[in-house]
Amino acid sequence: MSSRFPKAFSNPLTYVSAALAGVAFLFILFLMIWEALEPEASPYMGVLTFIALPSVMLGFLALAIVGVVRERNRIKAGLSVEQRFPRIDLNDPAKRRAALTVLIVASVLAIFSAFGSYKAYEYTESDEFCGQMCHTVMQPEFTAYQQSPHARVGCVKCHIGPGAGWFVRSKLSGAYQVYAVAANVYPRPIATPIANLRPARETCEQCHWPDQFYHENLQEKTYYLSDEPNTETSFAMLVKIGGGTGEGGVQSGIHYHMYIANEVSYVHADTQRQIIPWVKAVDRSGKERIYRSTEIPSSDEEIRGLTERKMDCIDCHNRPSHQYHHPADVVNLAMASGRIDKTLPSMKSLAVETLEGKYATEAEAHEKIEQAIRAFYATNHADVALAKRASIGGAIASVQKVYSNNYFPEMNTSWHAFPNNIGHLYFPGCFRCHDGKHVSDDGKVISKDCNVCHSIISKTPAPKGKSGFVYESTEFQHPVDIGDSWKDMNCTECHAKAK
Repeated sequence: MSSRFPKAFSNPLTYVSAALAGVAFLFILFLMIWEALEPEASPYMGVLTFIALPSVMLGFLALAIVGVVRERNRIKAGLSVEQRFPRIDLNDPAKRRAALTVLIVASVLAIFSAFGSYKAYEYTESDEFCGQMCHTVMQPEFTAYQQSPHARVGCVKCHIGPGAGWFVRSKLSGAYQVYAVAANVYPRPIATPIANLRPARETCEQCHWPDQFYHENLQEKTYYLSDEPNTETSFAMLVKIGGGTGEGGVQSGIHYHMYIANEVSYVHADTQRQIIPWVKAVDRSGKERIYRSTEIPSSDEEIRGLTERKMDCIDCHNRPSHQYHHPADVVNLAMASGRIDKTLPSMKSLAVETLEGKYATEAEAHEKIEQAIRAFYATNHADVALAKRASIGGAIASVQKVYSNNYFPEMNTSWHAFPNNIGHLYFPGCFRCHDGKHVSDDGKVISKDCNVCHSIISKTPAPKGKSGFVYESTEFQHPVDIGDSWKDMNCTECHAKAK
């Protein structure tokens, strides 16, 4: 058999490996064209095209080289015999039928293999794969995700994003996670991926465009005190979003922190970025000012030993899709929306207390929540227990649902485990820096004034003959009389404990 290549190339291993490498190359070309024509690139497409298939192709080429080396050694040892391809005479009916059968079977297998490979690839980018493959481990995060504003944004869109680089990083991390689940050595709860999360500019800001943040956002809340009549109160505030480029609106406000025209950096002394001893702000003119905490003394040498981080979305919106809500908030909402009868005596405090109980499993929690609520009314309000049996049953069902959505005892997961940096009621949040105790060398203080970020307003019906309401700025009034203590204390000193 004549050949344009050296005799060592004529061996079955080299032929088969080279052919399979060629098939992998054709798949790469096909996927490159597909990706170019797709209006929205999938995070996994680049991985398959530029990592997985090239790795397969190089593997087969390596096998082909192994075949060449092996055959050359056989030739030198005098063991090699001339390789001949089998002769297929299609004029022979038997050989023609055999060739046709092989061609049809191979074609069917190739089609089904391609379809199966694509479906497998498609499944690996699904929310079901991310959230339900390891049900017990991922149940808390997946449940919280389904209740979040981002429930229709695929997991991979935020956790990986487009391109192969971050996919590789995530899968290298995921390799250990697979081992941890298999060996049952995974942490409970699952830690937030703070250190290795992709920068928000490459994920969040593909939809949320901070250049266009200008307006003030009206927020109205109804809540109930933990007393017997569940005293109802409410307040409204204008949250100053701000922070845009200046061409479309007011720039002052919360999004001043974004790196549009201003740049804010900080260092943190803990892994969850809750303890911040040093802050640097650079304004649009390039002027730099450094603030140091008077409560967390740190030398220049200690600061240099910490990592400086430029603020982005995730520094405040650190739980955008996986929030475990404080029981007081969700009970307030359930009472305000009528899912829990607000006329049931002490219902607010009772619901929060039962939610915060210690239970080993969700089933045990549901059982003991029902027992505790029914026992409370049977013992303390026997007339209510009889007259409002249906309302009590509805309240129990609502509290149980709140528990299922926010508490996962098997994974030690609840709001306690995950600081939420939006606001400052249950965690330090804004007060990590805006505590009135971060001071620059020239005496400027990072303000703790409420009106920096929002204005408390009163709401009264519009004058007769006009529709709507009239809003007027007012000073915050604490619903429970604690004097002026709220001006000096951090909210977390009382509210960090559910009650």
